[in-house]
Amino acid sequence: MSKRVSKKATKKVAKRITKKPVNRVAKKRTRKAKPKAAPRGMGKLTARLPNWAQVGLEYFKQFAWRAALIMAVALLGFTVYLDIQIVKKFEGQKWALPAHVYTRPLELYTGLSMSQSLLIAELDELGYIARPNADRVGTFHITANSLTIFQREFQFWDVLRPAQRVEVSFTRQGNELLIGTMTASANASASPENAVLTNQRIVRLEPRLFGSVSPMSHEDRALVELDDLPPQFAKTLVAVEDQQFYSHFGVNPFGIARAMLANIRAGSIVQGGSTLTQQLVKNYYLTRAQTYSRKLTEMIMAVLLEMHYSKDEILQTYINEVYLSQAGNRAIHGFGLASQHFFGQPISELEVDQMALLIGINNGPSYYNPIRHPERALTRRDLVLKMMLSEAVINQTEYRLAIDQPLRLNPSAQRAATLSYPSFMGFVRENLQSDYAQEDLNSVGLKIHTTLNPRIQSELEQAASKELNDVEQRHGIASGTLQMAAVVVRTDNGEVAGMIGDRSAKFSGFNRALQSKRPVGSLLKPFVYLTALEQPEKYSLATKVSDRAITVSQKGSPDWNPQNYDNQEHGDIMLIDALARSYNLATVQLGMAVGVSEVSKTIRRVGYSESFSELPSLLLGAVPMSVLDVSQIYLTLASDGFKTPIKGVRAVLSKEGEQIARYPLNIEQVIEPEFNALINYALQETVRTGTARGVSREFRYDYGLAGKTGTTDEYRDSWFAGYSGNYLTVVWIGRDDNQSTGLTGASGAARVWSKIMSNLPLERLTLPQHSEIVPQRIHYSLDPEQNDCSLTRQLPVLKRSIPLANVPCMYDMRYDDDQEAEPSKQEERHFEPRKKQSLWERIFG
Repeated sequence: MSKRVSKKATKKVAKRITKKPVNRVAKKRTRKAKPKAAPRGMGKLTARLPNWAQVGLEYFKQFAWRAALIMAVALLGFTVYLDIQIVKKFEGQKWALPAHVYTRPLELYTGLSMSQSLLIAELDELGYIARPNADRVGTFHITANSLTIFQREFQFWDVLRPAQRVEVSFTRQGNELLIGTMTASANASASPENAVLTNQRIVRLEPRLFGSVSPMSHEDRALVELDDLPPQFAKTLVAVEDQQFYSHFGVNPFGIARAMLANIRAGSIVQGGSTLTQQLVKNYYLTRAQTYSRKLTEMIMAVLLEMHYSKDEILQTYINEVYLSQAGNRAIHGFGLASQHFFGQPISELEVDQMALLIGINNGPSYYNPIRHPERALTRRDLVLKMMLSEAVINQTEYRLAIDQPLRLNPSAQRAATLSYPSFMGFVRENLQSDYAQEDLNSVGLKIHTTLNPRIQSELEQAASKELNDVEQRHGIASGTLQMAAVVVRTDNGEVAGMIGDRSAKFSGFNRALQSKRPVGSLLKPFVYLTALEQPEKYSLATKVSDRAITVSQKGSPDWNPQNYDNQEHGDIMLIDALARSYNLATVQLGMAVGVSEVSKTIRRVGYSESFSELPSLLLGAVPMSVLDVSQIYLTLASDGFKTPIKGVRAVLSKEGEQIARYPLNIEQVIEPEFNALINYALQETVRTGTARGVSREFRYDYGLAGKTGTTDEYRDSWFAGYSGNYLTVVWIGRDDNQSTGLTGASGAARVWSKIMSNLPLERLTLPQHSEIVPQRIHYSLDPEQNDCSLTRQLPVLKRSIPLANVPCMYDMRYDDDQEAEPSKQEERHFEPRKKQSLWERIFG
């Protein structure tokens, strides 16, 4: 079908074909620009701005986009950085755990004399609760004739003791209460009637934690795991601190909104709206600064923390991190240590009211401190108990029982927890510094078992403080002028039972017991006489020595002319009396005869290891020593001639309870038993009739105390060292400015020593038997032809000593151990040889 084409269209085509080509480059077709649309909104406003303003606005838009991009990248980098820090700290060693330091454990054994009041005091300080039948761990029940203790599990240095129920019987011997039989149940969880009992030779109570070797932050904590907590504890903590803990992702938007509203109304930051996770971040990673930047960082870190770790891991870390109290310079962190601090109990033993108090304190440790603010703490505890009831953590019966309870704090445990014993702690550090780096002591949670006896330490502190004040008052010395130091050591093993290095026992600065080196005066005289007695062919206790003036030539120095204290000469005198009366002239005469170098060897042999000048003046004590140094050399005399290194540490365990080091008894016999017995007899004579005779007034005679006074030139130093059968105590009194005290050893240090020792459970000092020692009755003139028995004395003499004939007397002035001797007859004491015992036999029987 043909189409009709219009003429007009045909003409147009023909015309286009015949038309000359057009140069399109030269003749460009122009189009009309469409009119711009009118600006609207901000654009309309911008259009009205001047050109320079519009240009500036364009630049600002470009900068804003770039700044936003930079900030986004920075925030991302900051988040990555925070994430790295979270993981690094959370998965590494979370805390620097200080080494925890423990006292000695109290050991009960059959025949031990101990009052019930002291035993109850020990149990109180360990956090044991009196409870009928002692039917749960950490409780005890006591009657007139028996004691039941349900002991906790405890890792000692030598054994892991399981929880056990112990039955102890008492017997009475006169006024004394003695430990009788002791049994322990093999299965502590069994009822008493079904328990299998085994006899016990020794029952050890666990030692008490009394201090720590803290890092610079002074933070202390006892780590616990969720499994260690009572069943209601974690539920209550979450109910009080963060009810949405198990549902939020680290941040609670509703809580934040509520806090923001409160802050706006108050015009300052009064609420945080923090979740439990945020609280952990703030305490563990950040500071307590109340700023919005810190809050933003906290929120980001809380979210990151929840992304990496489970709720239980976060909750357990929070429980160990939170700050709850202060004990001296120790910051108490974590609910585990806080439980020990306030109640003296492990957290696993807490009851409902105690849990509520501990969790309530967390809201304001200072404000709700139950020791300083008991009313506030009680109100807060009751509020927590109501929350526990409303959240169905406890039932109505448990609530009524708990709400009726007072604040059941343990005053004994709190008091014990604040006793820092700084002087003894310094000694412990000195014991450990050669074996452990300071970083290990500060951070890896070592457990250090020491020799400290808290009962003896307490007696030492009280007696020393009171008696030193009395000495100042008695002698007209300005109050607080004098200083002192004292050490109490067990003679059977060299363990330090107590130590003070300042008249104020809580002073933690200069420790005079360790660091102050003072001349010891007459305290060195026994070693001059011991050196002589070790030459039995020349010397015995009855040997006459000259107490006359002597001039000693000294190379390169002026001649030395010593004098007696009374500036008198006493002629020829028995060796034992020269020592007992501390005559200087006789001592120098004897020392020069045996040789200064020999005396020096004796001093080193018995335990003094530091260098000193071997000048004749050392015979009268011109050797500077510390109280601990003196204790070491006298310990050798007190322990039958065995040199026993003094120690303050028994063992060191890792935080897991594995033994790292043990410090066992290490002895070496450096004085032959017979010579040691003779010098001890002479030192007993010093206490009976010599310069220390005032000491005997404080004691029953049958303790057989031995000791020696010491006074230095111009009365600058007053010393006394003495011992019973089980304890050695050394006391120094002086002034830090080295001025005169006006005190002799007898008028100063011996008085303090008597007060200390009279409060300790002493055993009698007995002299061991030796076949070479025989008792002889000797005339004061040493003339056996003299038959006046009133002028005789009985002395122990070695068979191989110079011949001494007995004076034939018709009666034997034997001292009866069961009777007290009158002072006038004390010098007549009969030396009775006893069966020879080794030191091992003395310790273990």
